[in-house]
Amino acid sequence: MTSPSPAPLISLTWTDHVTGTEGYLVVDRLVRGVSSGGLRMREGCTLAEVAGLARGMSMKEALHFDAGNPGARYIPLGGAKGGIDCDPRAPAAYGVLVRFLRAMRPYVEHVWTTGEDLGLSQDLVDRAAAEAGLVSTVQAAYPLLDDEAGARRRLAEAFAVAVDGIGLDELVGGCGVAECTLAALDRAGVPHSDARVSLQGLGTMGGATARFLSRAGLTVVAVADVKGTISNPAGLDVEALLAARDAHGTVDRGVLRHGDQELPSDAWLAADAEVLVPAAVSYAVGPGNQALVSARWVVEAANMPVLPEAESLLAERGITVLPDVVVNSGTNAWWWWTLFGDIGPDAEEAFRHTRRSMRALIDHVLERAAADGCTPRAAAHALVADRLPVMAERFGWYR
Repeated sequence: MTSPSPAPLISLTWTDHVTGTEGYLVVDRLVRGVSSGGLRMREGCTLAEVAGLARGMSMKEALHFDAGNPGARYIPLGGAKGGIDCDPRAPAAYGVLVRFLRAMRPYVEHVWTTGEDLGLSQDLVDRAAAEAGLVSTVQAAYPLLDDEAGARRRLAEAFAVAVDGIGLDELVGGCGVAECTLAALDRAGVPHSDARVSLQGLGTMGGATARFLSRAGLTVVAVADVKGTISNPAGLDVEALLAARDAHGTVDRGVLRHGDQELPSDAWLAADAEVLVPAAVSYAVGPGNQALVSARWVVEAANMPVLPEAESLLAERGITVLPDVVVNSGTNAWWWWTLFGDIGPDAEEAFRHTRRSMRALIDHVLERAAADGCTPRAAAHALVADRLPVMAERFGWYR
């Protein structure tokens, strides 16, 4: 098999008997009988959205397959995704989450490893999973482990690590996004101190990305949340904003400094910046608003934030989109590097491994794009197509 199947292996729609809320599970494919992909909760989530995310997870897993490293313990899995059409802030949301996981229990136990995604924290998912009778949200991978007890202990210890008030599980994703951004700047010869950044979202991924980019010397000039855009051409105090977030990434405006401005929600798109980071919702950049973008790079920290039609229009204007299947794949990979034992529960080791792996991956993608004269997304697809036959031959690839 050399290309992804046009249809997923499993596609389910669930209806909550209490609220009428719908939820979805899509298993795009299985490798060694197991798939990997988070669970999101947002009002308006659709089956088509979840299917696209599941396909993206298959790509992310394949892109992290290192055929040249026989010593790697982590062997990529298949791709999957879950989604619930519900506002995570709604009073009934937690009950819906518990009932969804209870209904999906056979899949979580045997074929679908999952975790936090948009709208949900890992703590909340873990609590709901326990209430639904699950041992763990990644228990489907346990039969693949040499030492299950040691692996579970290692992952639990890693989740207990925090750096400057933010959990390691949040930080590794932003570390990967930042490394991809820095690689693009380095290849273009742009000094980090000359690069300005505008982000949509200051939640798990956006907040960690903002911290790593700021500490790398870039200037964060705009950040958007559900209340609007906070902007300062001279640079925002990223650490103060991070400390003033609520559980959903909304910033308390009471911490804003003189010179910080409150602008409309879409102002982050038009910010005078070299780097634009959509790190919140899917479909944030479409054909109708892409003309607002003047940044040189759009770095997809969120899943599917740029619609294909918009990406084509951006490319025509010389704007490069660094694709989500590469950029935000570090979080998923970190789970497995840790669980399978390629790294230990240590922040600096995790950051080193993430930086090295993500730099190698994005460089490979950008080199392929330059050689083929295509977009980085097309280059990523080509690399996946190269790796699928090897994975199928070595590990078994279903659908």
